[in-house]
Amino acid sequence: MANLHRSAVAWLACLIWLAAMGPAQNRPVTSTSTEVVEKVAGGFIRSEGPVWVRQGYLLFSDFEQSRIFRLTPPGEVTLYLDHTGAANGNSMDAQGRFYSCERDGRRVVRRDAAGSLVVVADRWEGKKLNSPNDIVVRRDGQIYFTDPASAAVKEPQELGFNGVYHVTPSGAISLVAKSLDRPNGVALSTDGRILYVADSSARTITAFDLDEQGGTSGQRTFIRDIAGSPDGLRVAESGNLYIACRGIAVYSPEAKLLRTIDVPEQPANCAFGDPDLRTLYITARSSLYRVRLPEKGLLQY
Repeated sequence: MANLHRSAVAWLACLIWLAAMGPAQNRPVTSTSTEVVEKVAGGFIRSEGPVWVRQGYLLFSDFEQSRIFRLTPPGEVTLYLDHTGAANGNSMDAQGRFYSCERDGRRVVRRDAAGSLVVVADRWEGKKLNSPNDIVVRRDGQIYFTDPASAAVKEPQELGFNGVYHVTPSGAISLVAKSLDRPNGVALSTDGRILYVADSSARTITAFDLDEQGGTSGQRTFIRDIAGSPDGLRVAESGNLYIACRGIAVYSPEAKLLRTIDVPEQPANCAFGDPDLRTLYITARSSLYRVRLPEKGLLQY
């Protein structure tokens, strides 16, 4: 009987330990990666919005300086744009046009190869946007961006909610969701049929199904209880989701935590780059980092 009692106590202790670990889908297969993170450049105030340009360079923001910088590998950093309206998240489209979310400008803009600027979105139902944060463009030109209110914007907030928006190639804008606490980073699945949105306050990733016209449906919580506040997102060719949070958390397409890439500073965003798309560039506070990956990244453009 004593042996049976000891076995029961051990089994109960095991159950308590498993419960403390949280849901099975969020337990890491490998807790920390062995990839080597390298610092590329420093001296920024708040680096953000990295995006790889197929011509062979990386663009990224320092929104507190209201500048966008260009990194030409392996390590040459030059000023690309000044007075950007505190541009935060950036993206490209299949036509090679460059998109930015302007925090202080309270708008989303697009620049073509000649530098001509077009305002993609600045209002919803006649009211000014809060402070657009991050953006992604599907291969067919469907645009998705987040619009949380920023304390740095001194003008009054007109909308009264933090939104996620869709803009069609023809310029029609629609509201995807206003139920998220603080929508932040956005990314698309490999086939462009799922939109992922980070909610920094709730520490979740929300997913939406996308149809051929870019319309959204099936809103659901995809990942819960992320370590740290999730910010920027990217999806690899495998479908794995890379999340800037407390380090870079890597989740499978089934929402299982695979590993975490430790970063010396708090990451804000990330982007796949280099000609083989096997380098992950990470914007983290005052610095830009990179790490070589065992898998290939994916671009929607």
